[in-house]
Amino acid sequence: MTPFPLVLSSPSGAGKSTIARALLAAREDLGYSVSATTRSPRPGEVAGQDYLFLSDEEFDRRVAAGDFVEWAEYSGARYGTLKAEIDRIMGSGRHPVLDIEVHGAREMRRAYPDSVLVFVVPPSAEELMRRLGGTTGSRAGSLVPRLWRAVEELREARLYDYVVINVDRTESVAAVAAILDAESTRPRRNPSLEPDLAELGREIGALAERLAQGAEA
Repeated sequence: MTPFPLVLSSPSGAGKSTIARALLAAREDLGYSVSATTRSPRPGEVAGQDYLFLSDEEFDRRVAAGDFVEWAEYSGARYGTLKAEIDRIMGSGRHPVLDIEVHGAREMRRAYPDSVLVFVVPPSAEELMRRLGGTTGSRAGSLVPRLWRAVEELREARLYDYVVINVDRTESVAAVAAILDAESTRPRRNPSLEPDLAELGREIGALAERLAQGAEA
């Protein structure tokens, strides 16, 4: 089976990162694509595991060299997906899992046309607000901009292959897992099936001939 990238996108707070982590913990056929960023590590983050931490100069150099599939700026820092990271995971026979925003998803589809794009949405506006921390707390000041950004991102959902409504985490993880399993059975991803199908066809044809000859006798 030919591996393919799985791209998860959603408005902030809808749950794509949680789904990605649960899938990676449960399945050996997946590999996490570690993003590169120019921001500083946060407490507890491990370089090469959580992010590839690059200086601004190194990030610029890699952009100029065409090393990124996609990159964008967010909250004053840049984030991007390196082609080498995608190719490393696919070279190991696993599906790369990407947790990226809509612009990055478009670039992934352009660079890797066989990518499977899944858009995760919250069940309601009220639930999204709750997941974003509500109108109190340290994140309240950024709530309105994040909600307007969600409105913009939802307009892109129609360009995705699948939409998963994240009412319950367990059910949503199961839904994305089912998508992975179904996509893995497509004939174009399984070129080794062609000779097997051809052989089965020959066997069925031979059986039909024998039955026809027996009926004529």
